[in-house]
Amino acid sequence: MSAGISVHAVDVASGRPGLGMKVEIHRILPDGSRQSVAEGRLSADGALHHPVTKGEGVQEGLHEVLFHIGDFFAESASPPPPFLELVPFRFRVFDATLHYHLPIKFTPWGFSLYRGA
Repeated sequence: MSAGISVHAVDVASGRPGLGMKVEIHRILPDGSRQSVAEGRLSADGALHHPVTKGEGVQEGLHEVLFHIGDFFAESASPPPPFLELVPFRFRVFDATLHYHLPIKFTPWGFSLYRGA
């Protein structure tokens, strides 16, 4: 797989992808400020389809993905009681020629994040 950052989200309680979930990817600059790398909503397959997945805008350094899980559940037909809101995933791109796949498995009450293959 080519360089880039990809995300994939699945609601494991219902077995459905995170269709429509807002996701932001930022680079954290040395002064602590944020530089937007990508933003969008997940498609029907639960993935963010954006040029960042092919490496556009990816540099070495600290990054953070923000998953808007609270809004995702609030927009459902029968929203659960609100618990999770914004879930951050801070990670380091140590080699910009590598691919960083960041799947999240979530429910209304918890989540698991990791670097996938």
